[in-house]
Amino acid sequence: MIVGLKGRVSYKEPSFVHVDVNGVVYEVFISLQSFSALGGDEVKLFTSHIIREDAQLLYGFLEMSEKKLFERLIKINGVGPKVAMAICSTYTPSQFGAVINNKDINGVQRVPGIGPKSAGRILVELSGFDVELLSSSDTPKNLSVAQASEALESLGFKKDKISKALSSCSSSNDTATLVKEALKLLQTL
Repeated sequence: MIVGLKGRVSYKEPSFVHVDVNGVVYEVFISLQSFSALGGDEVKLFTSHIIREDAQLLYGFLEMSEKKLFERLIKINGVGPKVAMAICSTYTPSQFGAVINNKDINGVQRVPGIGPKSAGRILVELSGFDVELLSSSDTPKNLSVAQASEALESLGFKKDKISKALSSCSSSNDTATLVKEALKLLQTL
């Protein structure tokens, strides 16, 4: 399983790059988000290696949060790598986390190739995953949100209610404060 590549970009297009790793050139499919963030010749990509009967495909991401989103999306019935890449191209992980949090079915349908049925299924399957997406970067605020979410989950609260409560909390960087505020809000939900 190939989980990452570090090398020189020998060719690039908006949907894929060729990465030369010590003389071996890999074709890696990327999102438009990753394409626009590519800079210079050197690149380090987190990859998802998909093996099918007729092909072995590499999907690359500059950020681990985008890779997590992609891998979570392809586990959903009816969502393949192309649709998952379309979502990653349309939204950053944090933007898509907000779409999930708001249960914005129209926001999901803005992605090319997703109709109302698929959009509804994606929102249901990813319920609660928005907290992880919104807290995927390691800033103190996001780290405390992730820790607060984990603490509330261990107390037996459902992920969707936790995400609603935490999104309504003040922008505190302190995990304990977030947990206290969320507990108060969870009593009313």
